[in-house]
Amino acid sequence: MFGFSLFCYFALSTLIAFTLIMLLVAFFILGERKVLGYAQSRKGPNKVGLIGLLQSFADFIKLLGKSKIVLYELRGWLAWVGVVLMLYVAVGLCTLCAVYYNGLGDNNWLLWFLVVVSVSGHGLLAAGWGTYSKYALIGSLRVSFCSVMHEISFMCVCILMGVLLGGYWVYPLKEYVWGSWLVFLGVYSIWLISLLFETNRTPFDYVEAESELVSGLNVEYCGVPFLCLYACEYLIIYVSSWLTGVLFFGGTWFSLVFAFFHLFFFAWVRATLPRFRFDKLVHLMWSVGFVVLLLGVFWCLSLC
Repeated sequence: MFGFSLFCYFALSTLIAFTLIMLLVAFFILGERKVLGYAQSRKGPNKVGLIGLLQSFADFIKLLGKSKIVLYELRGWLAWVGVVLMLYVAVGLCTLCAVYYNGLGDNNWLLWFLVVVSVSGHGLLAAGWGTYSKYALIGSLRVSFCSVMHEISFMCVCILMGVLLGGYWVYPLKEYVWGSWLVFLGVYSIWLISLLFETNRTPFDYVEAESELVSGLNVEYCGVPFLCLYACEYLIIYVSSWLTGVLFFGGTWFSLVFAFFHLFFFAWVRATLPRFRFDKLVHLMWSVGFVVLLLGVFWCLSLC
């Protein structure tokens, strides 16, 4: 009986966290379009609702109303597996957020974060491979190759935080504000770079190449499946921004402030930076980034 009550409690907490995060995602999409608009000397969405506040909800309703012709649908069962895996990642991240704020759980919170995030690479690969499109397949292969690099970065940062905190539970960071980003400035920079190509954001959005002129791995998706992939991408962006504030800044409200700062960072990078060449990114992460992360881990181990 106690186990069932605990399950219902976690399910309700996850549902509340998912609803609140999706509301924030809707307004973040609007804010990003506003930032991109002003960066390009235009206003962005401003017609639907007061100063365009309802634009994201109008797009959501429009996508739900999209219809498709089944006989011309270029997707197989593997594509639906990819969509389900991305929904699993979204729900799993919302569950971790709920666990963090209600104070329950064990000392392996960061390890569970690694488990959930590692599924995103498989979901994107299945979503691209199952569409019977060469453009989607090539984009998903690039993303899956990048997932190896950013997962190594996440593992090194989690080990570093585990050494500093004495465990993989980040709940103590709620109690005080700390400036670990000042001490580990290189690690913080590599973490941000890893987040950019974990979420397929400019300048590391290799899911789509300039010569292809398509939407990447979701080129054959429309309606609800496209909405799921699109919303999951932005949900991962928000949770990653929030986790960055928790790990490198700490404090309840202080980390939330810097979470919104990192959200603005995602939009600003998309508006200003050109795309990075793929081979140079590989060289940067394996020759520089991985070395910086290992040095940070070894330095923390020497201090302890």
